[in-house]
Amino acid sequence: EILIEDEGIFRNFGGIMAVASDQATDICNHCDRAIPSSNIDLHYAHCSRNLEKCKVCGDMVPKKYAEEHFLNTHAPVSCSLCSETMEPEILAVHKGENCPRRIVTCEYCEFPLPAIDLFEHQEVCGNRTELCHLCRRYIRLRERIDHESRCNGVRNITAESSRNTREAERERAARRRPRHEFSPKRLLFTIAITGIAVLLGSLFFQRKPGNSEMH
Repeated sequence: EILIEDEGIFRNFGGIMAVASDQATDICNHCDRAIPSSNIDLHYAHCSRNLEKCKVCGDMVPKKYAEEHFLNTHAPVSCSLCSETMEPEILAVHKGENCPRRIVTCEYCEFPLPAIDLFEHQEVCGNRTELCHLCRRYIRLRERIDHESRCNGVRNITAESSRNTREAERERAARRRPRHEFSPKRLLFTIAITGIAVLLGSLFFQRKPGNSEMH
């Protein structure tokens, strides 16, 4: 807008829209622009009276809008998340990358939380365990990526196969085992019954001769 306004002044004072390549020019000591030599005095008078150079960005701005330009473009602003003040041009980068209150997600559970709390959360979250479906072991989440890149499940599958083989052999041995086996308690019971039977038999035969003599 300032450039157009300045060019408008050139139009009003000679209709010059641009500097021809073969036309002699001078540098304005106020705005540092190349101005046709024939208009340098007129330009300088207007330029120095109406424009001033911004001390922050170096742009030439109308003097009556200098304060507004500074407030809108360069005045420190506060971050709405952490209230830190900074120049407007770095506010977007601050909110996206540097603000401690910006929302980030945990790399293990993807839970959203402020960046300032991320480290403590991940220290706890990373120690949780999940079952690896390849090797059937429980792996800490912080070690999951490295484990998955190395795990092929061979070691534990072999162990499970060996364990299953031992269980199958035990089952076959149980099926081959005789069905009628005497336990120690059953053996003692049998001996006791046999002894009682022998004792009763001897008593019976001892009484029988006595009874025959009485007749």
